[in-house]
Amino acid sequence: MSFTQLNLTLEILRAIADQGYTDPTPIQAQAIPRILEGRDIMGAAQTGTGKTASFTLPMLNLLQPGANTSASPARHPIRTLILVPTRELAIQVHESVKTYGKYLPLRYAAVYGGVDMEPQARELRAGIEILVATPGRLLDHVQQKTINLSKVEILILDEADRMLDMGFLPDIKRILALLPPKRQSLMFSATFSDEIKKLAGKLLREPVLVEVAKRNTIAELITHVVHPVVRERKRELLAHLIKSQDLKQVLVFARTKHGASRLAQQLERDHISATAIHGDKTQPQRTEALTKFKQGEVRVLVATDVAARGLDIEELPHVVNFELPTNPEDYVHRIGRTGRAGTRGDAVSLVCEDEAELLKGIEKLLKFKLESKTISGFGPETSAAQGEAATSQGKIDHRSTQSTGKKSAGSQSRGLQPRKLEQANSIMSSNGTRGKTARNSKEYAGSRKTGKLPEDPLFTQPYTPGVFSGESSDRTSAKSETSPSEKRFDYFGHKQQKKPIPALFMPPRSQSKQEQEG
Repeated sequence: MSFTQLNLTLEILRAIADQGYTDPTPIQAQAIPRILEGRDIMGAAQTGTGKTASFTLPMLNLLQPGANTSASPARHPIRTLILVPTRELAIQVHESVKTYGKYLPLRYAAVYGGVDMEPQARELRAGIEILVATPGRLLDHVQQKTINLSKVEILILDEADRMLDMGFLPDIKRILALLPPKRQSLMFSATFSDEIKKLAGKLLREPVLVEVAKRNTIAELITHVVHPVVRERKRELLAHLIKSQDLKQVLVFARTKHGASRLAQQLERDHISATAIHGDKTQPQRTEALTKFKQGEVRVLVATDVAARGLDIEELPHVVNFELPTNPEDYVHRIGRTGRAGTRGDAVSLVCEDEAELLKGIEKLLKFKLESKTISGFGPETSAAQGEAATSQGKIDHRSTQSTGKKSAGSQSRGLQPRKLEQANSIMSSNGTRGKTARNSKEYAGSRKTGKLPEDPLFTQPYTPGVFSGESSDRTSAKSETSPSEKRFDYFGHKQQKKPIPALFMPPRSQSKQEQEG
């Protein structure tokens, strides 16, 4: 079958021929005739099979009879609304409309977030027939009263499953309330979950299911491989694969926006040109990053799942899952960026131990087991062996340090203990308190048995300034014998009054025997 057999107008066939296409893809061959009949459609096809053209071509064909060249905005109401989840997909669909409708007097525009609203508002006020929009920005224009959806004849929801995943269902319901009830509705997606079918049952009127391949299937031209690795060495393994295999164009998926930016920076430090694309980037930044990647100025484009929806990169050879997606169906969308239009592609996944359950979910969805290949020096067993070696070395170092510390402590105690005893004996002899110290020692020994420590004199006895603990009256006599020339400044007794200071904690006064007997 060729495009000439699909009852398309000459202007549209001419635009198709300009792109070098002669035969429709399976999804196009089945969907285009049904749409031209005015039927509601549920279209499910693998990513990269011409899904966008399958609704763009018949839509243009249906709008052509009412096309005009009038300058009046009133002659160009919005007749078709195409809702998409992301900016990138909006740009892609808009380019498709522009490509195949270039010989038709139809006006078209795309509105999405991340850019100034005013240029979009001016374009809307001038009048357009075809509007490609993301739900959030579309409602912004509705609130600003720069858009009128009362004349919509065709509603198209592309990547409907992703719009639900992103929480756009309330926005979609608000938009549907603004549309005329009598319209043709089309739903297209790379995957169709049961939830999507349930939603379609409420939105579509007796829809025709166009399902070229089974749901959640992948292209046969894609080679899948899993590299087991510990999480801490993922970035190192990724850099090794890119350098050792001389990969030129690699799309890498990360789970979070922060993780995508950080990975791109780390690859740059590894002397691998990389850039990131995610929701926190402005639209000009995202467009610049994508342009550099397509033109080969950077080797690696790190993206999140949402930002990657709608990325149309011809003959993309490599897709890497730096982190597995939490939703198995996202794996299908990720690797759908490669192996498109009959070209071969590689899908590589770096899987750590805590992602084993995610891998099982993907394999269950795909109904086959992914090939696992351990890269020498990066496998979990290598890292475990290195970890055990480091732990053993640490234990040895700890033991040697401990034994050395014990030896030094023993020698120190043996070397210092006599000196301490000598100092204690000299102090006790000068104060004549040898017996008292011995008695205190016995009290301390007894307290070890009873668990009650003896009272500390520092807290229970008054303190007299100028009398240094351990000093006796011979200090005064020694001072008097010192000649004036040899006198030193008395730091302990200088301008201090010899008045007792109460103890910090005075013990309770005990009662006498007479008081107790009385």
